[in-house]
Amino acid sequence: MTLAAAVPQLSTTRLGFSLVLSLIVLILLVTVAKLHPFVSLLAAALVVGLGSGYGPVATITSFSDEFGKTMGSVGILIGLGAMIGRVLMDTGATEQVVDSLVSKASEASIPWIMALIGALIGLPMFFEVGLVVLVPVIILVARRTKLPLMRVAIPTLAGLSIMHACVPPHPGPLAAISQFKEGGNIGLTMMFGIPIAVVTLLIVGPLFSKVAAKWVPVEAPADFVTRSDEVRKQETRLPSFGLSLCCILLPAALMLLTSIFEITTPGFTKSKSGFAQAINFIGNPIMALAISLVFSMIALGAASHIPWKTVNDSLGAALPAVAGILLIVGGGGGFKGVLVSTGIGQIIGSFVESSHISIFLLGWLIAAFVRIATGSATVSILTTAGILSNAMTMMHASPTAVTLLVLAIGAGSIFLSHLNDAGFWLIKEYFGLSVGETLKTWSILECLLSVTVLILVMIISLFVPIAA
Repeated sequence: MTLAAAVPQLSTTRLGFSLVLSLIVLILLVTVAKLHPFVSLLAAALVVGLGSGYGPVATITSFSDEFGKTMGSVGILIGLGAMIGRVLMDTGATEQVVDSLVSKASEASIPWIMALIGALIGLPMFFEVGLVVLVPVIILVARRTKLPLMRVAIPTLAGLSIMHACVPPHPGPLAAISQFKEGGNIGLTMMFGIPIAVVTLLIVGPLFSKVAAKWVPVEAPADFVTRSDEVRKQETRLPSFGLSLCCILLPAALMLLTSIFEITTPGFTKSKSGFAQAINFIGNPIMALAISLVFSMIALGAASHIPWKTVNDSLGAALPAVAGILLIVGGGGGFKGVLVSTGIGQIIGSFVESSHISIFLLGWLIAAFVRIATGSATVSILTTAGILSNAMTMMHASPTAVTLLVLAIGAGSIFLSHLNDAGFWLIKEYFGLSVGETLKTWSILECLLSVTVLILVMIISLFVPIAA
């Protein structure tokens, strides 16, 4: 059965009207009513289903079915990713990487080193967790080096933010990949996402920090309490730098493995040979994260002399923080399911095919609009990917094109963090800034990162096939 035959023939006018109305409802519920994004996404899905004439029972069925599929593909990865991040933090691995890099840096190289630290810590950790871990480091480094706070903070925040937007296993990129029925590939997304993120970071982070330091010439907060070196060393014996770095990079290395073999050896993922099966097994995202988690628990626990029970307790402690994220991601999948079931996706796909606007630019524009309106990067990514998923299917998009669209949407989802974004207030309070100072530093940083990624994606799209 073709996709076109799988959806009801509803009124195009009603479908278009219900889509616009659902987006308005979603934005109002998240921003004005302050309703939880999951409930807001469910309400938006009902608006689409009822407004288009699809029917209440069919709408709920489509929502719940796609919710389950999304959780099956993304939920495990988010949970394992959160556990790895917590183990790295609790065993002192992240602290060791930070201390090792900063202790050997000159004053001139500090912004570049802090950008690298932000990227490394941001690779396995969610933005909020990485921010909590690195804020004391940022302030301590700024004090020791006597550098303006923004010279140290901006590059670090840039590293955290760009990894969060572009690189799995962060929820945004994972959720976007899960929305595309064909072509979504985590390894390929990492293969493109990491270099694009690094180039963007090098272009924007340390360089913009010079401008930000002039616009907002503040010093590190004097009343911020950080642990002394003596207390930190008494609490735990830190693992070695090499082992800590290995545990941080291991998930990415394993997930990239299969993609590298597939590119160099076409048909590798379908091969029945024992070697190919073994590589595909350990390179599977779930197994890559699971292997990395177990290795990190054993190796880092032993190196830091932390009892197994304490390390094991870190796994449970990591999950409450991501419970809400899981619901939101699942809700976004359910919303997409209703869009596809009603046939709205085909309308968007036909528009994209008949217009001359780049699908990557369109994805960025929609994501940026939803981000500015709702303040939520996750809602932005899920909504945009849901709207454009059918368009990519109708275009017979190649896996590379899907990957580039995921990155464009991720870039749009971080555009212009402002007063309706929780991250905006975290930055403001942690660094003791005013609203205006936060807008001139953090908000502009997010805009620069977003636009730079879009430009890189558009350039790369000129040299790769769009259709499979």
